[in-house]
Amino acid sequence: MSDKIIITDLSLRTIIGINEDERLNRQDVLINISLDVDTRQAGESDNIEDAVNYRTITKEVISLVESSRFLLVEKLAEEIAKICLKDSRVNYAEVRLEKPAALRFSKSVGIEIKRSQKNG
Repeated sequence: MSDKIIITDLSLRTIIGINEDERLNRQDVLINISLDVDTRQAGESDNIEDAVNYRTITKEVISLVESSRFLLVEKLAEEIAKICLKDSRVNYAEVRLEKPAALRFSKSVGIEIKRSQKNG
């Protein structure tokens, strides 16, 4: 049995894409993160030192996304996953990244990746 920390609908703006206008204008991206962790120690102690600090992770993700200029959503998702796995207590990270209105007639286009401490 595993526990999860869920970060839902983090809405940010960044330069992402391969088209000329995408290289000039910030676009909205929507990020959802699920972290597989064992929360028992934090649940018993009620001490932040025993918990994976999702606020710290979120601040790092925000900083990365807002300052990045990647061409591909795959690259941005990979870098977000790396941030999530910096804390060795995160066994597994699932990152879903969407670009709303990236395709005509589509609400959004995105990618979902899954990374673990074992496979990076």
